[in-house]
Amino acid sequence: MYSLILAGGSGSRLWPLSRELYPKQLLNLNMEQSLLQSTFQRVACFTPSENIISITNIKHVSNVKYQLQDMCKNAVVLAEPVGKNTAPAIAVAAKYISTVSKEEDPVVLVVPSDHLIKDLAAFKTTVMRAEKLAKEGYIVTFGIQPTYPETGYGYINIEQEKLLDGFKVKQFVEKPDAYTAQKYIDEGTYFWNAGIFMFKVSTFMNELTKTNTEIAEKLNNFDFTKSTEIPYILFDKMPNISIDYAVMEKSDKIALVKLESDWNDLGSWQAIYEVSEKDANGNVFIGNILDEKSKNTFAYSSSKLISTIGLEDTVIVETEDAVLVCKTNNTQDVKLIYERLRKMNNDTHKVHKTVYRPWGYYTVIAEGNGFLTKKIHVNPKQKLSLQSHNHRSEHWVVALGNATVRKGDETLELTVGQSVDIAVGEKHSLQNLSNEDVEIIELQQGSILLEEDIIRYEDMYGRV
Repeated sequence: MYSLILAGGSGSRLWPLSRELYPKQLLNLNMEQSLLQSTFQRVACFTPSENIISITNIKHVSNVKYQLQDMCKNAVVLAEPVGKNTAPAIAVAAKYISTVSKEEDPVVLVVPSDHLIKDLAAFKTTVMRAEKLAKEGYIVTFGIQPTYPETGYGYINIEQEKLLDGFKVKQFVEKPDAYTAQKYIDEGTYFWNAGIFMFKVSTFMNELTKTNTEIAEKLNNFDFTKSTEIPYILFDKMPNISIDYAVMEKSDKIALVKLESDWNDLGSWQAIYEVSEKDANGNVFIGNILDEKSKNTFAYSSSKLISTIGLEDTVIVETEDAVLVCKTNNTQDVKLIYERLRKMNNDTHKVHKTVYRPWGYYTVIAEGNGFLTKKIHVNPKQKLSLQSHNHRSEHWVVALGNATVRKGDETLELTVGQSVDIAVGEKHSLQNLSNEDVEIIELQQGSILLEEDIIRYEDMYGRV
């Protein structure tokens, strides 16, 4: 068996903690692991680690690899050069698996990376039941028994007759209004669509050929016999379409198994509130919170003190550069703010002031016309890429630890208080050879001060 983790998406409804360049699957949300890491651990209960494939947008690859390296040193991560929704992603990954697999016709489990499932034994039991149906030639979807009339999920209607350990699917339906959702629950044949699928590669390819010839035909041009690279020129020609629209709603080979474990789609701050441990007044406070007399309130502080008095049914989320405040029942609309910021070209939707990299992180301290100041934190035994910049010079001052700096043909060992200047176009790198953290203050000066102004020559994280 193979497992495919869908690790894309922007997580716009979890803004301001989730950003375009650091989406929700990379967040740990006050848990020991990120959602991505817990997803990998979950499927590793029944899938060999070398058979777990993750697919994500190319801008997230280094962070995805970094988070998975402790779980699997050679974790396979496929990079989508451009976002094209779930159908092309799954199709290309299935083609890759069929190429590298030693099995004649492997079964593939497809899971999103943003679900919270704690009962791993029950989840594994459901997967084993689904595998039986998949081997019989069905594309299996996992359904959640509805407990209330949720309007934020899609629904699946089933035939009454049993099909091995599942049911034949009659119909997929879109997110309903409250009245329709209650009607679905009353009828008793509708399940929430968990977005989890299982199939034999041959079954999926056959159904894709019937239901979406455009993807199927373009898929023939992909060749993974020599490389895991997904070529931009080929992938960009794929249609932008979800797996539900492309295959699931059109195929007559769809079956459903009931997911026996717990399940939460952490797609909103209300969902985070629902799964979090609450105090006697129904509050969830994470971080530096000081409260008087609030009830049923969620407050998250990343750094600053948040003081609350007499609030009810309220969500507050603070980051270094943004604060969200809304009523709990309006958290689905956070994506509207995210989209407005995106249309305004406001980087608050895109990136945090603190940006995480495989080697550590940097924090923007100040910026203005022609200058940008950062604090760069390098973890033990890590190294930034050998790079140069066409439009800026840099001045580094060591604030913590011992830094090894490569500057042109020189190698410098700098301690606290020492500094170095990097000229425009000069090759350079920063390395931490010690077992302690290293921090430097970086002053950039130039006409263009963007992360895109980086030319990489060598990189231990494969970003060249």
